[in-house]
Amino acid sequence: MKNIDVSELIERYKSGERNFKGANLIGTYLNEVNLSGVNLQGASLSEVDLSRANLKGANLTEASLNGANLSGANLSEANLCGANLYQAKLTGASLDKALLKMADLIDADFTAASLEQANLYGAYMNGTRLNGAIMPDGKIHD
Repeated sequence: MKNIDVSELIERYKSGERNFKGANLIGTYLNEVNLSGVNLQGASLSEVDLSRANLKGANLTEASLNGANLSGANLSEANLCGANLYQAKLTGASLDKALLKMADLIDADFTAASLEQANLYGAYMNGTRLNGAIMPDGKIHD
């Protein structure tokens, strides 16, 4: 998919469209936007500000979220399998029941995030910050 303007994305989403597979939104500002259930599989979302966004149940499989700001975002039940979240900021984000299999979480910040019942199988977590995060087993990480 070609580059897409943020206002166009929001208008198309509001009109019922949910498939934005492969969209290029690098460096855009989508703070507090509601995109629950959206398909952004393989999308380019590096350096995007999605802080406090609602992405519940979103498909972000193999999306590039390098350096993205997802602080306070709702990513519960989202599919992030194979996604690249290198140096992403997810402080206080909700990732309950999210799929993060084989995701690149290197140097990502999950401080105070909730990952209850999340699937982290095979995720790359070197340097990942988890202080105060609620882990899949329900325990708080020190």
